[in-house]
Amino acid sequence: MPTPPHVPQSSVAPSQPNAAKPDRRLAWQVASNLGASFYYAWQGMSYGWQTQRNFRIHGVASAGVMSLGFVLHLPMVELAILGLTCGAVLTLELLNTALEAVVDLTVQQTYHELAKIAKDCAAAAVLISALVAIWVALCLLVPPLWALLFPMAA
Repeated sequence: MPTPPHVPQSSVAPSQPNAAKPDRRLAWQVASNLGASFYYAWQGMSYGWQTQRNFRIHGVASAGVMSLGFVLHLPMVELAILGLTCGAVLTLELLNTALEAVVDLTVQQTYHELAKIAKDCAAAAVLISALVAIWVALCLLVPPLWALLFPMAA
C-alpha cells in the first residue's frame, strides 16, 4: 500500500509480521474525536487485560476489594479511597506496559543497561503502589470484617 503524500515515510510501519496493523498506520496522529479517544483507550485496556498477567491479577483483586467494601457497607469516602488506590495500581500497570513497549521498540529488543533501568523503575512503581494498596485495603477492610466475623470480640 503506497504512503499517502502527507504522511512521512518514516511513520509508516514496515511490512513485517510483527509490524503495526495497517489500519493503525496513522496512530501517531491525535484522535479525531472524543469517541475515537475512548475507543483507543478501550483498546489499551483490552490489550492490557489480554496480554498482561499482572494487570489481570490486579484487576481481579481490585474487583474483590471493591466488592468487599460494598458488602461491608463502608462509608462512601472509604470506598472512594479504595477505588482511587485500586485505580492507581491499574493505571501504573498500564503505564508500565506502555513504557516496556516503547523501550523494546527503541532498543529493538536488544540488551541495554538504560533500558533495564527504565523497565526496573517502572516495575518498582507498580510494586510500591500495590503494596500501598494492600496496606490501605487492610486498614479499611479488616476492622469491619473482624467485627462482622467475630461480633463478641469487638
